[in-house]
Amino acid sequence: MTKSVLLGFSGGIDSCTAVGLLQKQGYRVIALTIDTIADTQTIQQAEQKAHEMGVEWICYDAKEEFKREIIDHFCKEYINGHTPAPCTRCNTKIKWYILNKVANELSIDFIATGHYFNIEQHDGNYYVAKGLDPNKDQSYYLWGLGQDILRRTLTPMGNIIKNDIKSNFANKSESMGICFLRGSHYSDFLRDNGIDMKSGNIVDCNNSIVGQHNGIAHYTIGQRRGEGIPSGCRVIDIDATANNIVVGDNQLLTKHIIDIEDCNIVNREELLTASDITIKIRGIGRNPSQPVRVTPCHNGYRITTEEGVWAPAKGQPLVFYRNNLVIGGGTICSFN
Repeated sequence: MTKSVLLGFSGGIDSCTAVGLLQKQGYRVIALTIDTIADTQTIQQAEQKAHEMGVEWICYDAKEEFKREIIDHFCKEYINGHTPAPCTRCNTKIKWYILNKVANELSIDFIATGHYFNIEQHDGNYYVAKGLDPNKDQSYYLWGLGQDILRRTLTPMGNIIKNDIKSNFANKSESMGICFLRGSHYSDFLRDNGIDMKSGNIVDCNNSIVGQHNGIAHYTIGQRRGEGIPSGCRVIDIDATANNIVVGDNQLLTKHIIDIEDCNIVNREELLTASDITIKIRGIGRNPSQPVRVTPCHNGYRITTEEGVWAPAKGQPLVFYRNNLVIGGGTICSFN
């Protein structure tokens, strides 16, 4: 019998390519578009593309869940002086959760998306693995996926190079940034959603006032430009309780001990005993390259690194890798 697959579908280059690849492999593809922000144009485009490709199309209304799990969380994190990662959270709490749920309800065999990543099985466990294209690898954003999802997931884009497929599309534009911001700055979005941008003090490491800020949500760890930041300084901490921005030298941003919580770990014993675990705290940019040591602590894990990690921020994901495999991850809650 022909196997069926429910594909997360936006109608863009990646999801359209994924449809074609799965069809060539003999699967019956059902396209699922998740309506998170009432973007009528995107929804209509997805429906049109699905019909052009001859696949059944479903639209799932997730606006309430998206506001509760993503937008409200995003606002709350900035109020607390944290740096949220809404796209990573959305993958776990919205996109893949809904794909799995709808596939179960409709008795569809597999689920898939247009993400660039692979899945590998080792010793009975399923791991997110890096995609072939290093410029598009999205494994970092999928550390929160559970075994129930990974065991039924297909990865049509895992061994695809993005530049090889873009020539097949007349419209080569891609959506960038956080979807619900709709191109606006996040501080404007927060203000429009009722978040009070209360001014306060910018202080140095001795708690001496060196400037004034226009709301802590305008600042993030590592930032060196912005209202009130003295020349030569960077933001090294955000004290939401005191409504202070703390600034200092760039070297103060390097941290050697990081604690994480809200973790998803594939194999706890592997994480605690392997000597070749590396970490990422950002999808692209400056990440440490040397292995780290991981120990249990509080409600999560403590990461110790001789090399140091530049500019970690509370609320930011930290993802464990072992070569090309994602071992798990969590949310940064403290560092020193």
